[in-house]
Amino acid sequence: MVRAPSSASTDPEKLDDGSTSESSCSSFAAMNPELERKVWWKLDLWILPVVTMFYLLSFLDRTNLGNARVAGLQRDLHLTNHQYSIALTVTYIPYILAELPSNLLLKAVGPNLMLPTMLTLWGLVTTLQGMVTSYKGLLAARFFLGLLEGGVFPGLVLYLSFFYPRQRLQWRVSIFFSAASISGAFSGLLAFGIINMHGIGNKPGWAWIFFLEGMFTAAFGLVSFLLLPRSPAHARFLSLQEKYYIAERLRQDGATGPDDKADAFSWKEVGMAFKLPQVWMLALVFFMDGAVLYGLAYFTPSIVQGLGYTASKAQLMSVPPFAAAFVVTMLGAFVSDRYHCRGLVSMFAFLLCITGFSVFLASTSHAIQYCSLFFSIPGTYLSAPTLSTWAANNAAPHTRRATAIAIGFIMTNSGGILATWLLGSLSPGPRYTVATKVLLVFSVMMLVISAMNTLYLWDQNRRKGQIRSKIVKSQELPGLGDKSAWFVYAL
Repeated sequence: MVRAPSSASTDPEKLDDGSTSESSCSSFAAMNPELERKVWWKLDLWILPVVTMFYLLSFLDRTNLGNARVAGLQRDLHLTNHQYSIALTVTYIPYILAELPSNLLLKAVGPNLMLPTMLTLWGLVTTLQGMVTSYKGLLAARFFLGLLEGGVFPGLVLYLSFFYPRQRLQWRVSIFFSAASISGAFSGLLAFGIINMHGIGNKPGWAWIFFLEGMFTAAFGLVSFLLLPRSPAHARFLSLQEKYYIAERLRQDGATGPDDKADAFSWKEVGMAFKLPQVWMLALVFFMDGAVLYGLAYFTPSIVQGLGYTASKAQLMSVPPFAAAFVVTMLGAFVSDRYHCRGLVSMFAFLLCITGFSVFLASTSHAIQYCSLFFSIPGTYLSAPTLSTWAANNAAPHTRRATAIAIGFIMTNSGGILATWLLGSLSPGPRYTVATKVLLVFSVMMLVISAMNTLYLWDQNRRKGQIRSKIVKSQELPGLGDKSAWFVYAL
């Protein structure tokens, strides 16, 4: 067995006086580097593929309405642009309402039960969406889709924090979030093939997009009941030694508390999350990032079609920018985890967005406007996992972290509501002039606020260092969570 270091501290960040969390964790890993590599490799092999598929299917089933629109859904259901925007908005209202309760319930119910149940049910709703014949039917389908999907992204981020230390988290979050960029590329390819099924079973091509993607989602949901462990302690693929090792690494890093009591649900901790300045600075960024992210996710096929491509060609031409986003997201995640620079990576992502929207706005050339998507789409798809990890890294204990993550995603999807109107009916294509200007301003503001948050966290770490130089750990009040002088914020 690996002999763990002392865990007498009752606060999440296990630091010896005057040391740093990184050095503490590094020394612990150095005790058995072979076990260190083996443990994370096992988790990556067993957990990440399932989590990635969850988010790929979630994003695919939520955003395939954009592909269905280009394939004729809006025409066949006789929808105005205003009605199409309402259909998108209806998805987000229950989605937002479900996020915080879902995150707070995740640990109590068990992610191994809650996440697969949501996946199976929204797969059924997606399938039934292919049978709608009216505007009202579409609204009903979108409402229940949002209700069942609402807890997925914040739940997956929280779930991964049960398994990985803070400075190993963004690479894993980016791997599963890269499924969003993959789904953006994959949905275009898939829709291009599926719309050729038009007329089979007397159903239009857009209906088959929902049928096939929904049935696969529901089937994978049923299988995933057998795949997801509740926690490291319940993972059948880990030995007792490996389970113990992970538990100690998470306690050292601050990802979990020293015992179940420290991580137990508390309304006080829910309230504490709402008082954290870093949560609210990132909440503003999450809102604007949501507008950019979902604007591009839903409307890229329409934007590309407006550049002169046919409906089927537009599906194919939407693929390359999302493929580029996958590469940029993974490179950014590696840099962020390797050099511990969440804020700098976020600011770089927003610089990409600024470049893309500026070029799209300034140019009248369809070729140059298309090339601008290779900046704006990778920029926003890099920013989302970086921000998600940044929020998860800087709140503790468990309930405070779960609430902080949920606040971020509530704001993200509130921004999504704005996007459905901004690019739907308030700023018509093909130029989307007003929308592009708004998203450009948002990108600039996100860069500025990210810089402010980085400076704030740096200043807090400096103040904590001064406190650590004056007192020992035992003199500090217990239960401070991320407010502890021994909890070092991720910059």
